[in-house]
Amino acid sequence: MGIDENGLGPRLGPLIVTAVVAETEGAGHERAEKRARGAMRARLGDSKKLVAHGDTALGEAWARAIGRRMGFAAPDHPEALVRAISLDPPETLRAPCPSAHAEQCWSAAGEAFAADQALVDTVARDLDRLDAQGIRVLRVASVVTCARRLNEAVDRGLTRFHADLHVMERLALDGRERATGDVIATCGKVGGFDRYSPAFGPLNGRLHAIVEEGRKRSEYSVPGLGRIAFVRDADDTHMLVGMASLVGKWIRDLLMARVVRYHRRSDPDLPDASGYHDPITTRFIAATRLTRARTQLPDDCFTRRAWDGGAGVIRRTKERD
Repeated sequence: MGIDENGLGPRLGPLIVTAVVAETEGAGHERAEKRARGAMRARLGDSKKLVAHGDTALGEAWARAIGRRMGFAAPDHPEALVRAISLDPPETLRAPCPSAHAEQCWSAAGEAFAADQALVDTVARDLDRLDAQGIRVLRVASVVTCARRLNEAVDRGLTRFHADLHVMERLALDGRERATGDVIATCGKVGGFDRYSPAFGPLNGRLHAIVEEGRKRSEYSVPGLGRIAFVRDADDTHMLVGMASLVGKWIRDLLMARVVRYHRRSDPDLPDASGYHDPITTRFIAATRLTRARTQLPDDCFTRRAWDGGAGVIRRTKERD
């Protein structure tokens, strides 16, 4: 398994954590834990290097190609593919939403696939090449954690790093439930953690042994799961993590675009915000302030709060012009 996050640090939009599961044999096991080679390197690796905000067709192509392998009927709309990939059903995702504003995150109106069929076919051939190398990609799964749920975690004294880690654990356990034996899960490093045991959520209380702990890699052996490792720059050096990163980047971009479209109903001139800490996002937040107040959109459904563990103070990033 390769597991990675997208959207850990932004001011707006969801956190996406994605897992890609493969079955390996022979030399494929070692090969899966290395970076892609040759021409495939241009299509598989760190999403931050291969795609950008507003241009995530490559991640979409991987999602569609893996979805085809999972037996999904060819979806004619991105929302159908996101639902198929999501570990949670739509009713669970929408549960915390105020009814008057649910469309901010979940309206798929106006969406369409961006990747052309040629790119999807090229990525499908990449999957066939991995098959020949002993790496058979089986499935992809994602968990969407919206701003409100991240803020609810803050109320429980948890940082976004905890939220990220706990979803990674959940995806690893889900992979084990679907497998015939133990799994080897490689995750991108979470925050500045070197020691993960004290921060475990779903794995908390489970017997485990420390294999190693350090800046580059922290790995644990967990009976009933297998092994789970947190590796620095894994999205650039582990092909399954890179694949998960690309799919997650596409989902994150798709869902953030919904936020922008929703608020453009009131102000068509709003900028195309990425949700990250940049001047365009700052302008977007400032420009929507009055409309959000007038329509009574809860702040917790829009901007993320942060928890200062040292001071024990909950704070919200200041909205500035």
